[in-house]
Amino acid sequence: VPLAETVEAMEQLVEAGLIARWGVSNLDTDDMGELFDAGGEACATNQILYNLTRRGPEFDLLPWLKRCSIPVMAYSPVEQGRLLDRRALIEIAERHTASPAQVALAWLLHRDGILPIPKAGTVEHVRDNRAAADLVLTPDDLNELDRRFLKPTRRRPLEML
Repeated sequence: VPLAETVEAMEQLVEAGLIARWGVSNLDTDDMGELFDAGGEACATNQILYNLTRRGPEFDLLPWLKRCSIPVMAYSPVEQGRLLDRRALIEIAERHTASPAQVALAWLLHRDGILPIPKAGTVEHVRDNRAAADLVLTPDDLNELDRRFLKPTRRRPLEML
């Protein structure tokens, strides 16, 4: 379906009061440009795979979205649990009496315009995720994470799960 038709349909749903806002998922920089060219400036968010091991969007997509004031919904913020045994997260978590998952979430929450959407299968899981919002990572913590989970140095295709 052409993007212009999709945008028109979403805007009709907004006008009819059936939805308040709409967003997209897994659109890369070029795709977002096409969306805007098709009249999609009302896009409220772009949901993408983004976490410490999937930092590719930092090179061009995140700056593009920031310029357009579009927040990111970061899915799989702990890489479906695969980040939890990473030494850097464990060491930082121990210094803060937190869990590795809380450190990974706090790193995302520290970033402007990023809204992580972690899994929460139990009430306790929700509480653990919520505690990440209270975790204050120090500049040394953030620098360590940047050293151990490298920023991209070139454009990479958007990854998806």
